[in-house]
Amino acid sequence: MNQGTETFTCVDRLKVLADPTRLAVMESLLDGPLHVGALIQRLGVEQTLLSHHLKVLRDAGLVRSRRDGKAVLYRLGADVRGRSSTRPSLNLGCCQLTFPPK
Repeated sequence: MNQGTETFTCVDRLKVLADPTRLAVMESLLDGPLHVGALIQRLGVEQTLLSHHLKVLRDAGLVRSRRDGKAVLYRLGADVRGRSSTRPSLNLGCCQLTFPPK
């Protein structure tokens, strides 16, 4: 990552996604936006741990958040959306991560 400009390269993004919890968050968000509570239930992680991972993903531009009443709604960043014709995937610009069908 270029420290002054907060620009993440593909390698930087892949390093962020090397963590299994962050990758699971991204896979969960392929189905659409989710509130933090729904992510906690899906992933079975504590709120403080999930908050840390969501901040890392936000800083890398991989997810976006918005306030929804008292809750926060997370969705994939605009530039990482994507699905191949048969399998869910994330397009990182330099490569595409494909997940097994659900």
